[in-house]
Amino acid sequence: MNSFTTSFTVDQTPEITFSAINNVRGWWSQAINGPTDKVGGEFDYHFQDVHRCKIRVTELIPGKKVVWLVLDNYFSFTEDETEWKNTEIVFDISRTSDKTEIRFTHQGLVPEYECYDACSEGWGTYINSSLRDLIETGKGDPNIGDPMTETERALAV
Repeated sequence: MNSFTTSFTVDQTPEITFSAINNVRGWWSQAINGPTDKVGGEFDYHFQDVHRCKIRVTELIPGKKVVWLVLDNYFSFTEDETEWKNTEIVFDISRTSDKTEIRFTHQGLVPEYECYDACSEGWGTYINSSLRDLIETGKGDPNIGDPMTETERALAV
């Protein structure tokens, strides 16, 4: 398969890298609801009304691997709104000499998908910039989330 893959190396330990990957709100989106750091945990992601998905954490091997399964997906910009459904998102972590390598693969995100260009560009930014920055500096660049309505603001106080 020609699934989307990207990788980079950092000057951090596999354990710090593993922890950063599981801090999904710190590098992908603050608009994540649900646990992202427990096997069997399910979380929801959304960006405005453009993209929504439900993800289950299926594997966590500290310092080595994180695997998610996309349970449901919606895109407003594709004919097939469910293109990611039943795909796996895999983070492989390995030590190479004095560096840690992160290999990200979205298994099933293939060039034949209508969303491939937009999704691979998005993943490239979140993984190679935001996640990398979170690992290296402790600060990523996640989506901030949708603006709150007046009612949501009142309930949050």
